[in-house]
Amino acid sequence: MADYGKLYHNLDSDLTAKYPGSSYTLIAVSKTKPFEVVRDAYLQGIRHFGENYIPEAIDKFSKLRDEFPEARESVFLHHIGPVQSGNLRKLFGVFQFTHGVGSVSSLKELSKRAAKDKLTIRYFLQINATGESTKHGFSLEEIQKWKDDFPTYQNEFCIWEGFMAMGPSSGDPIETRETFKSINQFRKLVFPDKKLSMGMSGDYELALEEGSNFLRIGSLIFGDRNYAK
Repeated sequence: MADYGKLYHNLDSDLTAKYPGSSYTLIAVSKTKPFEVVRDAYLQGIRHFGENYIPEAIDKFSKLRDEFPEARESVFLHHIGPVQSGNLRKLFGVFQFTHGVGSVSSLKELSKRAAKDKLTIRYFLQINATGESTKHGFSLEEIQKWKDDFPTYQNEFCIWEGFMAMGPSSGDPIETRETFKSINQFRKLVFPDKKLSMGMSGDYELALEEGSNFLRIGSLIFGDRNYAK
């Protein structure tokens, strides 16, 4: 059995020591990994998981919650893929967080569904700060334009947690830092009470240094992903 818990908690301890005073949540991204890996990680103490593919997440975490009923309360599941109006209803009752709300239509439908089902979900608006066509989400200009409208889509079940963003595809550390910094500065200016979901295995320290509250870490904990499934 691989010791995913040790990797997770060592990383957490290292970050806490290096960045004292930082407030963050470490999400173990288990997408494409089999149920057995998730089960082992749970038994080793990991409680925040990230999944991209909704059917895969439902399969794995239904099994986990059936085998360990306490996991229904103790495990927090984060949806980290783009939220699409056609399948967002499947998020409810499975995920507590969704990090990829990138359109007004999806946000409206998420809010409507949460109120109808009376199931709580916390969401992040996805920002495409780099302007890359391969990335999903709002531009900073769009967020600014609709800043007075976004809070109106919340209700007691649909709670706006903050913003999610990814660094540039180039992976250049200078560009990545500037991207994260610009988003944090924008957040502080326009929505200072909102949190940030930024940083993955290749740039999590830059993200944390620039104010991220949620770090989405996959390969550093679970190894390379198998996309051939």
